Amino acid sequence: MSAEMDALVRGVNEKLAALEATLHGLGQVRGRFTTEDRSVTAEVDGDGALTGLWLAEAVTSRAPAEVSRLILWASQQAAAAATAQRALIVARLNDSLSPSADISRSVGGGPDSA
Repeated sequence: MSAEMDALVRGVNEKLAALEATLHGLGQVRGRFTTEDRSVTAEVDGDGALTGLWLAEAVTSRAPAEVSRLILWASQQAAAAATAQRALIVARLNDSLSPSADISRSVGGGPDSA
């Protein structure tokens, strides 16, 4: 193959690898938060869905409204942690797909080239 074609194939393979790494990374995202008193722990996945909820025995002595507030607080904090992880993964993908890494530049062509 010519040098330009080799560069094109290499660039496409790099972008494919970045996309695959992103998909894998997004599938691994988990956010977990435990309240300061350790009575509630919530875990969410990368989509913000609750995947785990652990309540300590101590919550049985609290009012239901207080326990529900703790559950919501822990869930929100876990979702925020998962969102931060997702943002880092997507930022890495954006960096790898940035115009400076654009395939057309690596093969010497652009939209206005002849």
